[in-house]
Amino acid sequence: MRGVHTVEQVRSAEDALMARLPDGALMARAAYGLAVECLRLLGTVYGARVVVLTGAGNNGGDALYAGAYLARRGARVTAVLLSPDRAHAGGLSALRAAGGRVADPTADVVSGADLVLDGIVGIGGSGDLRPAAVPPTEAARGSTVVAVDVPSGVDADTGEAGEHAVRADVTVTFGTLKPGLVVGAGAEHAGEVRLVDIGLGATLPEARTQVLENADVAALLPTPGGADDKYSRGVVGLVSGSAAYPGAGVLSTGSAINGGAGMVRYAGTAADAIRAAYPEVVVQEGSKPSGLRVQSWVAGPGMGTDDDARDLLADVLGTDVPVLVDADGITVLGKHPDLLRGRSAPTVLTPHDREFARVADGPSADRLASTRAAAAALGAVVLLKGEATVVVAPDGRAWVNRTGTPWLGTAGSGDVLSGLIGSLLAAGLDAPLAAAVGAYVHGVAGQLAAADGPPSSVDVLHAVRPALRAIRRG
Repeated sequence: MRGVHTVEQVRSAEDALMARLPDGALMARAAYGLAVECLRLLGTVYGARVVVLTGAGNNGGDALYAGAYLARRGARVTAVLLSPDRAHAGGLSALRAAGGRVADPTADVVSGADLVLDGIVGIGGSGDLRPAAVPPTEAARGSTVVAVDVPSGVDADTGEAGEHAVRADVTVTFGTLKPGLVVGAGAEHAGEVRLVDIGLGATLPEARTQVLENADVAALLPTPGGADDKYSRGVVGLVSGSAAYPGAGVLSTGSAINGGAGMVRYAGTAADAIRAAYPEVVVQEGSKPSGLRVQSWVAGPGMGTDDDARDLLADVLGTDVPVLVDADGITVLGKHPDLLRGRSAPTVLTPHDREFARVADGPSADRLASTRAAAAALGAVVLLKGEATVVVAPDGRAWVNRTGTPWLGTAGSGDVLSGLIGSLLAAGLDAPLAAAVGAYVHGVAGQLAAADGPPSSVDVLHAVRPALRAIRRG
């Protein structure tokens, strides 16, 4: 897993490390790592035209020193100083000594560059770009844009992006990931994020937010042993779908099957549709969920929001096994928050933004903070859907998922996610990890399903098993 740290944590770690190193050593590490990534992007360096957009402070220094490295390799490097009186003196001197030149911000030197380095504002910046910085960053469109540590105009802690924030093709960040690179609008502005190790590991605190990678998920996926049977592999119960919305029951049930559950019990009100689609499912029409033997429950997708649905949800939440609540179930909880009180077993809520607002405040532009507050207040694991899905445990531990595609924003896709997480809960995964792993697998399934064009939720469902195979293969 890759750790994610706040600006305050990074600043503190940098100060502690710099106290042990010679002056300028940390900046030299960052600038060298940045230059190496730029060399990889350029391919042919000799004669390439590189523009360095630089502001004040250390971020601009990193960019200028990297520009000096590139100039020594034969690139034609021009620095555009947006704060001439506050430009990093050492970096500027190094660039000039390497043969780089300096141009006025109004000069038309940016358009058509092979590579543009965004060193305007670093991780301490907030708010949108200043007016003087807007024309050169707009002129960089069409070039390969590399942001230094964080795209200028993006809040490194929240991911909030200003109207004129830089849109990078690649962001080269130092030491650790920052929240604004993986959540919110900042994740989109960052493009591909490449992490350069500058030795901060020993001085950074344990990360409270992490990003799962393929190897992590492969290691966490349940794999049955020779002594396992359908019960020990996990039995999932579902209360989803209805006469009005049978498809929600079909999708969530199918995903629980494809996700690896040893057995699936269905206790919802779309029994005929489930029987027709999945003969292997044990349909227990009319049974009270609390009387059935399961290791987890999935409740909510398409179940309705009337009094009967409320009673079904109350019965499920009255059990002592993990329960995932989605869609209509979240709407019911918004009307009856008392249903969560007194639960000792884990609860996982999987809202999109509008559903989130029914049970909590927000979400705000700081999606991590909003989700943390909701998870603590509700005493539940909260999975907030979005381009970067955020999963937070009640104790504040968080995971950000970066797999997926905007094509997953299609009717029924969330039902597939619900059944998939339900199967992982039944297999015994810790609830927050079950949600995070489920989001990762669901994202990969979405990517596979979208390979041939816009996918339907059925396409995503059918891609769950190929996604699991792909993840296990690495």
